[in-house]
Amino acid sequence: MSIDKLVVTIIGVMGIGFVYWFFLGKKEKEVKASGSVDITVDGGYTPNIITVPRGKTTIINFTRKDENDCLSEVVLGDFKIKRDLPLGEKVTVEINPQKTGEYTYSCGMNMYRGKIIVK
Repeated sequence: MSIDKLVVTIIGVMGIGFVYWFFLGKKEKEVKASGSVDITVDGGYTPNIITVPRGKTTIINFTRKDENDCLSEVVLGDFKIKRDLPLGEKVTVEINPQKTGEYTYSCGMNMYRGKIIVK
């Protein structure tokens, strides 16, 4: 095998590895909330997956650091909650889920999303 074919093969294998890592290797981290959880709103929601216990009140604190107007409010449709998120201020939302399952929260335009898992 010539050197140019060897170089192309190595670059191809590295490219496949990068694509696999970029699209399939990223795992979203799940955060367990025991009473309260802080979510930073900056280009999305961090953390964007939280686990809460069924039947217990959980306080979710949103702090917006991104000037993007899309992130200026948060909507928890399943809980019928919609709150404005002023820049740099902590906004508290209380939920008390009675059913297990997965619930979403999003920005007002539904472009950025997060997930609440009730166990």
